[in-house]
Amino acid sequence: MTASLDQTFAALADPTRRAILARLLDGEASVAELARPFALTVRAVSKHVGVLEQAGLVTRSRAAQKRLSRIEIKPLR
Repeated sequence: MTASLDQTFAALADPTRRAILARLLDGEASVAELARPFALTVRAVSKHVGVLEQAGLVTRSRAAQKRLSRIEIKPLR
């Protein structure tokens, strides 16, 4: 197994990260928006998004004062 694939599966192993990806299927969102349904701090959700980003499953962009996250399907193919 390649390191990249290991990183993808490690990122997907956490149920919170899978829920974040499921939410991003509906469209991009800020970390604050992603944190709303969880009993987690924005900082904790930001760390989860960072893991997803490092695995190539999420990209982030800046829009005014927000950093928006969006899902990337390519690593899952």
